[in-house]
Amino acid sequence: MGILSGDPKEQPLHYGEIHGMWSYLAVLQGNYAKYQTFSNHTGDKDLTNVLEDMMQGIKQERESIEKMLKVNGIALPPSPPERSNATLEEIPVGARFNDPEISAQISADNSIGLVACSQVIGQAVREDIAMLFGQFHMNKAQMGARLLRLNKEKGWLIPPPMHTHIPEPV
Repeated sequence: MGILSGDPKEQPLHYGEIHGMWSYLAVLQGNYAKYQTFSNHTGDKDLTNVLEDMMQGIKQERESIEKMLKVNGIALPPSPPERSNATLEEIPVGARFNDPEISAQISADNSIGLVACSQVIGQAVREDIAMLFGQFHMNKAQMGARLLRLNKEKGWLIPPPMHTHIPEPV
């Protein structure tokens, strides 16, 4: 048998795996609180549905990572408190996040999550961790496509300058 062969759950975590999971969990917890706040600010039903789906995904990812860390005796990062619910009308107009801002932020968060998942997959020695973050990555890729479609349909996408002039060959 080779080094670190057998059941991955019986293998120790290396420090990179621990740091990757712990850091990912800390960001997830912050994003969950942020998305709860964003839910109070959005007036668009489609964006509200996306936020709800993203928060549900965070809950599932958080459960999996917390279980993995606890089983291995790793303390969990601190979690911000749950945000209270508010109606859009309770928030003064100048203090509100608007829907395009919310969509841009969650799209950026999703992209950052893709990179973070790829990093954990790349440094993982345990197959169960690589597979877990592979699943997270796939879910984020699907959400990214959904967010892109939403941003295009709503007119919220701000593309970078487009290169439309192609020089003639000499």
